[in-house]
Amino acid sequence: MPPFSEADTRIYRRDVALGGQSLSATEREKLLQRYLPTPPSGFSQKDSQLPNTSQRQTSKGHRRRVRPFLKSKLHFLVFFLIQLVFGIYIRLRQIYHAVVYRLLGIRHHHHRTPEYIQKDVQNLDRIPEHLSVILKFKAEEDGGLEALIDEVAELCAWSAAAGIPMLSIYEKSGILKTYMASLQELVKQKLSSYFGAPPATPTLRVFAPNHPSMSPSRTPSPQIPAQALAGGIYGSNVATGRAHLDLLLLSATDGRDTLVDLTRTLAEMAQTQKLRPTDITSNLINAEISATTAVPDSRLAHGDRPAGKEVDAGEPDLVIVFGPVVKLDGYPPWQIRLSEIFCVGDSGGDVSGSGSTRVEYQAFLRALWKYAGANFNFGR
Repeated sequence: MPPFSEADTRIYRRDVALGGQSLSATEREKLLQRYLPTPPSGFSQKDSQLPNTSQRQTSKGHRRRVRPFLKSKLHFLVFFLIQLVFGIYIRLRQIYHAVVYRLLGIRHHHHRTPEYIQKDVQNLDRIPEHLSVILKFKAEEDGGLEALIDEVAELCAWSAAAGIPMLSIYEKSGILKTYMASLQELVKQKLSSYFGAPPATPTLRVFAPNHPSMSPSRTPSPQIPAQALAGGIYGSNVATGRAHLDLLLLSATDGRDTLVDLTRTLAEMAQTQKLRPTDITSNLINAEISATTAVPDSRLAHGDRPAGKEVDAGEPDLVIVFGPVVKLDGYPPWQIRLSEIFCVGDSGGDVSGSGSTRVEYQAFLRALWKYAGANFNFGR
């Protein structure tokens, strides 16, 4: 390539100084043509007519706008297909569970008859001595407090018929503790609708941590001797003894708040030298925390406990979560260290995708079946 001549250099610089107004585009091309390298053989004049700078910039800007647009549409299509596939799968699973559990509910319906419930559980290897259920307080349009109390009453009747001597109900807000007297009366009415008039109706005791217990009258019935009243679990023959059910009401204040209060109390006692730090052991903490939910004057016989399970009477053997997912919702953590947890799942016959799960007998029965077939491994 030959060097630039002084004349061409002056002409080019003058054109640049004037902002490209001195020379036209054709004149500038002619000015630079002699300094360009020789084109390869076979390169025609038509091929040399490349688009100008503005055209190249327009084409490049067009590509910069089109490619992100196509990429975003591709991502949207992929995400839509993934959502569609999983949506169809979840909906089919809900429909399948709704149909299966509805058929199960039709086949194993209690008909408000304790004998049917006993027949459903008579072949189980074990029955929980303490059953705990996690319920949610629904909105007023879903029944509110009335629906919640009715669910508790149904669970009490099913538990008494299945031979479960203790039932604890966890509801986060603790509204059930405010209506303990009304709850006890409604539960008694529900038990009477299942078992009939006394003495066939099981006795009931309702209590809650830091609340006075509401115990039934222990006066023996003239049809049943006093020795029979001291009996344990409900049997197929009511003449062998009147069944008894303990109902424990729990809320969120019995969990985290109890741990905080116990920690504060032990720290204050250690600071005032009423308690040595070496005396604060796991056994002491276990005894203090378990005392808040333990049954006062418990009727649970230690000899009837499942083999190998050394737990306090206040610790549930089985926890049923009536919800689509396992959500303990603030349940007292210390009391469920060795508990079997059963989640009902998306069963309630509602395929609309709502998060509420109804309390149904078939779910209660499935939980007992799972508990009877569970393997318990206890370490040291």
